[in-house]
Amino acid sequence: MKRLSLAIFFACCMLAVAAQEDGFRVNYQGAKPTIKDFSKAYISSLLNPEDEEPEGDGLYMYESIQKAMVCQEKGQPLEKDKTLTIDLKNGFLVYEEKDDYYVNRIEMCYWNEADGKHKLFACSRWSFENGKAILGQYDGLSFYRYDNATKKMSRCNTPGFDVEYLNKSYALPRTGKDITVTTWEDNGKKTQKMLKWNGHRFSY
Repeated sequence: MKRLSLAIFFACCMLAVAAQEDGFRVNYQGAKPTIKDFSKAYISSLLNPEDEEPEGDGLYMYESIQKAMVCQEKGQPLEKDKTLTIDLKNGFLVYEEKDDYYVNRIEMCYWNEADGKHKLFACSRWSFENGKAILGQYDGLSFYRYDNATKKMSRCNTPGFDVEYLNKSYALPRTGKDITVTTWEDNGKKTQKMLKWNGHRFSY
């Protein structure tokens, strides 16, 4: 059932992306967009697709991020056991919901590409139980490419590596440029590798 729900969610996301073949616009003020601008555009594209109905069960976390952003902008406290950190300087956002021993975490960040014309945006969503990553129904890692000229962002292939979901989790960088890949062993131990960014793609 979990695999079926995951397949349905990703299918709905792909339908929404297909309905926006030319991408979706990133609105911003100032000289260039920030992680907050990218995140708002990305979340809006999921919750308000042009031609498809959103898949509600898998998107509640993104609705929660929207509400948390509004609360922060108004100087209001977030709901209990929910945290939102937006680091504009480092281009990083992280949102967490905690429930006893369970944590649902979403990270977003972006990289400047070497051509100076594009930016790469990523969203990583992972669930943790008793401090160990588990593959929740809607967990995963996705990438989007932003075009500086058109001010639009569209889904793109994972740049340079394949995302593995068995006993793996992916942490986006708040500082630096590299993605941390953690392998969780059955005995409770974990090992980590770095996916290094070279301005075009990632590699070990």
